[in-house]
Amino acid sequence: MRESLLGPLRHVYGVADKVLSLALASVLLAAQDARTHWHETGGSMVAIDTLVHKFLHRTGILANCNADHPYGPRCYEKNGCAEIIEKIASGIDAKQFNQTFPSYFPRFIQYAVWRYCAQKGLDVCNSNRVVDRDRCQNRWCRLFRRCDRRSVEQ
Repeated sequence: MRESLLGPLRHVYGVADKVLSLALASVLLAAQDARTHWHETGGSMVAIDTLVHKFLHRTGILANCNADHPYGPRCYEKNGCAEIIEKIASGIDAKQFNQTFPSYFPRFIQYAVWRYCAQKGLDVCNSNRVVDRDRCQNRWCRLFRRCDRRSVEQ
């Protein structure tokens, strides 16, 4: 259902998956009845920005999935960042965070990664805290021991 909604809109000049997903997910998630297909479709829309992409690179997730690539359209292709977030979401029951959430909720996982990184979020894993050409040295990061702490090439 997500693809049948996004597919035709990709032909609008200057509008890419990230913008479409950001715009439509909120509208669809606002559906009055959380059991509708629209609500489910909105919950499956993942928006990959540089914070999410660099997080997946820095932590080694992209390398471990044989998915190293530069930020851009590749993030939405097969074995790209969006698909990796969807795979991660399939192993996490989002109901444990909020009983009203669907069990499978990729948008929630993507948003949690974004908040962990964003300066106006938790401000942990971003270029303000980590010099991209160096490995992260933030020993206070909750993921430090599990993270590959890869440098992000400029």
